[in-house]
Amino acid sequence: MIPSSVVFDQSTLTRMLAHDPIVRDYQAFFAQLDWSLVEQWQAQHSSRGRPPHPESAYLKAFLIRIRERCASSSELRRFLLKHPLLVIDLGFRLKLDASAPYGFDIQHTLPCDSWLREKLRTLDQDLLQALLRATVRALHTEIPGLGEVIAFDVKHIYAWVHENNPREAMRDRYCKDRQPRGDPDCRVGVKRSTNQVQPDGSTKEKKEYLWGYGSGVAAATDPVYGDVVLAEYTLPFNEGDVTYFHPLYQRAIVALDQFPIHITADAAYDFWYVYETVAHRHGIAAIPLNSHGHEDAPRDPDGTPYCSKGLRMHPTYRFWHTNGYRAQRFRCPLLFPERTGEICDHDQ
Repeated sequence: MIPSSVVFDQSTLTRMLAHDPIVRDYQAFFAQLDWSLVEQWQAQHSSRGRPPHPESAYLKAFLIRIRERCASSSELRRFLLKHPLLVIDLGFRLKLDASAPYGFDIQHTLPCDSWLREKLRTLDQDLLQALLRATVRALHTEIPGLGEVIAFDVKHIYAWVHENNPREAMRDRYCKDRQPRGDPDCRVGVKRSTNQVQPDGSTKEKKEYLWGYGSGVAAATDPVYGDVVLAEYTLPFNEGDVTYFHPLYQRAIVALDQFPIHITADAAYDFWYVYETVAHRHGIAAIPLNSHGHEDAPRDPDGTPYCSKGLRMHPTYRFWHTNGYRAQRFRCPLLFPERTGEICDHDQ
């Protein structure tokens, strides 16, 4: 809807919308998304009574928040208040007021800060995933070979709670049993772990905690187009990085309609089932070795390990591990296949 006022009539506002640099920039930006998906969603979720603001208006506003680097919903609202022409173009249902310069009351048109925060928290995940998949498919058609190599990583997201503010004095700031009132869904986890050298030469582990979430992404890089996010998956921050792998891998496959040939990730993804996803297609999983807190045992070329005393272990039986893979049990060569009578001071 294009309103009219005592200052600008409809034809004048139409010309202003067509030439405003910010409006034109965002029109070009939003044109890259398939908004028909949002229209279909809106038709299925229409409610009786006074019609709400279109879902597309909220989605565009939240994209503006990201693009303008607004730290909060309050900052986003202040930005939109300064650009009434942009508010018209976004599609918000205008509170008409002919006495206002642009023909509507922008303060009463825009949702309040608290409702913007609530709307952002409760956005339909299926709709957002559908928009992302449509974008990835369009890029896959445009970029030959996109998705043949996929990288996986997790980025932390701070929850908007007092516990994450170091200036707030409080006890048990990172106690997992004391849920922050500002966010019932966030969880506490370790952001960074480092070893600090003590005066006596020993090392002491220091952990940095935060309340929040982890945003896992599967991405690909093209020399012309740059980085492309293929899939996204968010969990509370107390989940391990490898927990994100299977959901991200499956979503990337659905979006691309193909399997990746190679994958890469950091040492947190050094698990057998990650390698298995590319092994059957003769691909490579470029992942650093992670001992997961266990000392790396030397092995023969056939995979048989040596014990801490340097003796070649004896293979006994195979079994299905609880994690789903086939495993081999090795025993002490002084006891299997027969007792040799030799003495060893190892606990086992």
